[in-house]
Amino acid sequence: MSADTAAAVPRPPARTASTPVLTGAEAVVRSLDLLGVTDVFGLPGGAIMPVYDPLMDDDAVRHILVRHEQGAGHAAEGYAAASGRVGVALATSGPGATNLVTAIADAYMDSVPIVCITGQVFSTLMGTDAFQEADIVGITMPITKHSFLVKRAEDIPGAIAAAFEIASTGRPGPVLVDITKDAQQAEVPFVWPPNVDLPGYRPVTKAHGKQIQAAAQLIADAKKPVLYVGGGVVRARASEELRSLAETTGAPLVTTLMARGAFPDSHPQHLGMPGMHGTVPAVLALQEADLIVALGARFDDRVTGKAALFAPHAKVVHVDIDPAEISKIRTADVPIVGDLKDVLVDLDVAFRAVSGAASPDITEWWSFLDGLRDEFPLGYTQPSDGLMAPQYVIQRIGELTGPEGIYAAGVGQHQMWAAQFIKYERPNAWLNSGGAGTMGYSVPAAMGAKVAAPDRVVWAIDGDGCFQMTNQELATCAINNIPIKVAIINNSSLGMVRQWQTLFYDGRHSNTDLNTGHGTVRIPDFVKLAEAYGCLAIRVEKEEDVDAAIQKALETNDRPVVIDFVVSADAMVWPMVPQGVSNSFVQYARDHSPAFDEQED
Repeated sequence: MSADTAAAVPRPPARTASTPVLTGAEAVVRSLDLLGVTDVFGLPGGAIMPVYDPLMDDDAVRHILVRHEQGAGHAAEGYAAASGRVGVALATSGPGATNLVTAIADAYMDSVPIVCITGQVFSTLMGTDAFQEADIVGITMPITKHSFLVKRAEDIPGAIAAAFEIASTGRPGPVLVDITKDAQQAEVPFVWPPNVDLPGYRPVTKAHGKQIQAAAQLIADAKKPVLYVGGGVVRARASEELRSLAETTGAPLVTTLMARGAFPDSHPQHLGMPGMHGTVPAVLALQEADLIVALGARFDDRVTGKAALFAPHAKVVHVDIDPAEISKIRTADVPIVGDLKDVLVDLDVAFRAVSGAASPDITEWWSFLDGLRDEFPLGYTQPSDGLMAPQYVIQRIGELTGPEGIYAAGVGQHQMWAAQFIKYERPNAWLNSGGAGTMGYSVPAAMGAKVAAPDRVVWAIDGDGCFQMTNQELATCAINNIPIKVAIINNSSLGMVRQWQTLFYDGRHSNTDLNTGHGTVRIPDFVKLAEAYGCLAIRVEKEEDVDAAIQKALETNDRPVVIDFVVSADAMVWPMVPQGVSNSFVQYARDHSPAFDEQED
């Protein structure tokens, strides 16, 4: 063996008199301590049991015992999204690990930094279909930034440190560390900090100066510019820098579903949310623009509609930390790879230099957009069946709670209404499953957010369908003194599917009735269910009782609160762009669209 080859063979760290000898399981816990982790969510099982033993004696890390591993994953997501820190989830092998898969996929789609640590069967049993064996590294490879399989105790500190580095840098995302049981049980010297070597992982943070200059010139020359703001601004913690650039350029701005709160809703330059259920001004601003400056956004189908017909006259500046996103869907005239927090500062400086004392004249553009705002304000129609309007309920939650609250939504109609009718003034106040659209996200994500931000009011705004996916985490909240507020927008159906069935399937409501609301058998009875979980439970069926129930929830902080808001099943989410058509065909109410000449191909 040559000297070079010998040097490449992994060896245990050198032991000194001061180097402690720990089991691999103890090394897991010590590594979390040294990385500054204070909270983890998990559920023990045979293959991760060695880690749970030293975890019991660790005073630095609070372990929160969930009732389902998916809840642990979503709680880690909510924790990360509300705080900007890395969320951590623990699970055992096999079904414990596979129960994390939905949350991992969710975090991957929405760029949420979480680390999932799973136990694995003994390395000698791998590949034999041993009890509770699953190739979780193989399963999660497409939905993680990276997945580690650790078979040696001495590799544990390095793998965990690397996982945190990967999860939290560049484009954030989930990382899995799968550790065999024999690696957890073996004893080795514990050396910290470990040598973290990540060949090929070099996120670009500083953008190329010539690209910045080119982008600034395009903004200065544009007559109809729009800043298209995505969730990357929130993840980059670049809201202040965004506001500075927006005010410097005077350009109108839209915030996607993932970017709600990245820019204040109250700001006069904010046109609202674009996309399938965006405001008419936001949708048509993008469609009519001559320049789109995409900031941490990815031109996904829910924003663009039919991509080939999206913003047909616009040049594109696309800024993203992830080079794979640039020109993936819409070719960028000026591609910029870099950290948004830095890029926005550089772009602001460059624009000032290019434009000089005179800002570009976009008066006509603003006149057109203000006309759209006046003609197509966001609103809703009162239901004709005498039941409450869900939009009203959600709007009052936002108004009575205020902008310092945190709002975690499930997926469907209530998610869209929460994005539309709550006014967001700061980042990290709006949590939702945007990319994956995961039913069951809301309650555990709110739980994680409340752990991360105990002094803020945290609402889970959920549907009666989503709520039944993960409501067992109410037990976790009640036992661990995590007093979240849950608003069930109970229309007794899978609301968004029902809406599409009404609009596109001749009103044939196939398998969307849930029998939880008005005039049904109420299975389950959400009030009884919440009380069984140790929560304060309230049912509201009349509009005049809405405010009192919300105030009661806001005043109750010794246990979780669940409010069953019984609303109309006929309420729909408007505006809406039907799937597969140009955004020019946005409907602001059923059978009502702005008049445009563009024809569908």
